[in-house]
Amino acid sequence: MRDETINEFLDRLADRVPAPGGGASAALHAAQAGALLAMVGRYSTGEKYAAHEAVVERIVREADLLRHRALGLAERDAAAFTSVAEAYRLPRATEPERADRAAAIARALAAAAQPPAEVITAALDAVELAEALLPIGNPSVATDVAAAAEAARAAATTARLNVEVNLTGITDERTRGALLAGTARVDEIAARAEQVTAAVRAELAK
Repeated sequence: MRDETINEFLDRLADRVPAPGGGASAALHAAQAGALLAMVGRYSTGEKYAAHEAVVERIVREADLLRHRALGLAERDAAAFTSVAEAYRLPRATEPERADRAAAIARALAAAAQPPAEVITAALDAVELAEALLPIGNPSVATDVAAAAEAARAAATTARLNVEVNLTGITDERTRGALLAGTARVDEIAARAEQVTAAVRAELAK
């Protein structure tokens, strides 16, 4: 996926194929959030920002890592969902085949829920970086901090849907509990992203 052009990816996204889909899109939202934050950090250097140099350097470093991490999650999501489609195609003519198919589907769905669950964590990381960067970053690109927060919010809310759609077929209660704990953080992530955006818009309105 990382070697495709944007147009090639969008062509695949639009096609009638199992993946990429919403999960990969959620991860790419998170990757864009990381990229935007790294860009703002790189515009927040020099004498004027010397007092916050160490913090800005940390944010840029973590934002770059987040971008690469999220891109990897997009690729993992596409691969996992392909495995789900393959599990649903297993034979089910006999009772043993049906049992094997059900077990394979449950395993595949549990695996498919993991990348979007990790995207939620990445989205939280992005919002935290946005919160740290906004007060000290270059005000000329403050709207890009808000854009990063909004991308992180989209990543979290979209990823939550992709976790929830897999929950119905996951029978292991420990796995279900861990996934539900992750989705429970999404409303907080969205609210914090909204606060970042609101702060930027308030400055623009002055």
